[in-house]
Amino acid sequence: MRSSPEYPYPLRIARRWLKLSIHADAFRSNPPAYLTALWWRLCRKKVRSRSQLAPLLGTSRRAYDAWVLRKEKPNPPDHLRGTAPSILALVEGGADQALVEETLRNLASEGLPALVIGSENTPTLSEAIQKIDWSVAPWLMPIAAGDKLAASAASAYRAAIAGTESRLVYADDDLLTRKGRRSAPHFKPDWNSELFCHFDYLSGTCVLRASRDELEAIAGANDWMRQLVLQAMGKEAPLHVRKILHHRNKRPRPHVPPAPAVLSRDLPPVTVIVPTRNRADLLKTCIAGIARTDYPDVDVIIVDNDSDDPETLSFLASLDPARHRVIRHPGAFNYSAINNRAVEQARTQLLCLLNNDIEVIEPGWLATLAVQAMREDVGAVGARLLYPDGRIQHAGVVIGMGNAAGHAHRFLRPEEEGYFHRHALPQFASAVTAACLVLKRERFLAVGGLDERLFPVAFNDVDLCMRLNQRGWHSFYEPRATLIHHESVSRGFDRDPVGAARFAGELAALKQRWGTDTAVDPFHHPQLSRASELFVVDL
Repeated sequence: MRSSPEYPYPLRIARRWLKLSIHADAFRSNPPAYLTALWWRLCRKKVRSRSQLAPLLGTSRRAYDAWVLRKEKPNPPDHLRGTAPSILALVEGGADQALVEETLRNLASEGLPALVIGSENTPTLSEAIQKIDWSVAPWLMPIAAGDKLAASAASAYRAAIAGTESRLVYADDDLLTRKGRRSAPHFKPDWNSELFCHFDYLSGTCVLRASRDELEAIAGANDWMRQLVLQAMGKEAPLHVRKILHHRNKRPRPHVPPAPAVLSRDLPPVTVIVPTRNRADLLKTCIAGIARTDYPDVDVIIVDNDSDDPETLSFLASLDPARHRVIRHPGAFNYSAINNRAVEQARTQLLCLLNNDIEVIEPGWLATLAVQAMREDVGAVGARLLYPDGRIQHAGVVIGMGNAAGHAHRFLRPEEEGYFHRHALPQFASAVTAACLVLKRERFLAVGGLDERLFPVAFNDVDLCMRLNQRGWHSFYEPRATLIHHESVSRGFDRDPVGAARFAGELAALKQRWGTDTAVDPFHHPQLSRASELFVVDL
């Protein structure tokens, strides 16, 4: 019976012990939530139980140990060792010599030759350039002293290289503790150029192609490893190998950018569309927030869906018609139809779809979103939305979460690290919520607007974003625009039979059109749980 190096007893016993330990950690972290998950399990509500339990189990410090024992699949043997493509490791020296030697032994076990930049024989990158055999067109592997490759990592890289036109191939990684145990896995997204601007998740965990001239151009740089990565960026996006191939001593930290200094006077006019029905208290807060917004030219369209509350009707009648247009949309609530009718009457280049339960907390939010919406490669731009208690409600949408679509990092607090600070970094996403969404009017119309038939209430924003993505207009999450969302306060959550039946139909349509029950979001990862809106390992 096999055993694990970290657990010197049979794997079956190790797995059981880890499972019990992880459940104990989950219970200690949040007893009410854990017991609620068990109750749903007893009631045979397995999906609801799993969604409640997954984040509790995944945040246990032992969760990754269990994943390694249960789910990690070894890389295939390196049948291509010693053949093309040639891979040469460039080790960033200057550190503890013991770490350098440890890395060299590991590279030798993978059959990879290496040059140590900063050693006596190769003191600089310029010296290394002279020693590289450029005639074999080598791929280069920049790696830091103290880092190790997983077994047969070279084989996995060679297999990826053989089938790609990309000049750079990168993989997932984890950290090694002082005792050599693996921790803190980084299951990375596929290529996300905007995220890379704020978080270097490639340097030290990739192989790349670079010419002699390109290396010579960066020979004097202090951060030659990152500069080498930047040199290898070509027309083809970097290729992601969704496997942990690197065990690291340390890794670059994300850089949370400050709020941008936006000159709003240089931005085009925008129409803010606010659907509403009764709840004057919410609407007043929303409209007052728009009035405080620092933006030069804002047209507000309020779409009233059969309000009958006297206070709401009085407030709508009191609005200045020079700044606010109130249009009527009677009948059953259809979010898609309501917004589509308003877009028909909009006269501006930019649109902002805004729920009536949004509370503005800083004046620059709209300008921050508009700047991104004006980019040629961007479609829908979404803000970071917080619950009234300060926890995150929306930080981008993940396709396939819950076999449908879920809000990334939900219930995390903004000051927490979360998953590599992803909730705090501008980045491309598969979708964003229409509770606060900015995009060009012409692009909204080009894809046919919101789908009134299949998605009258739920998932219409996800469907819109996916159709925009197909045109090359990518969805964008912008956390530097942060607002408060009193989610579904004005409508409720459709727990009645009619609402539940409608939601079931919309969910079925989402799965059929976009395959969300099997799809892997390119900005998520197959080894992250589909049941948890927090990014935790799948157990």
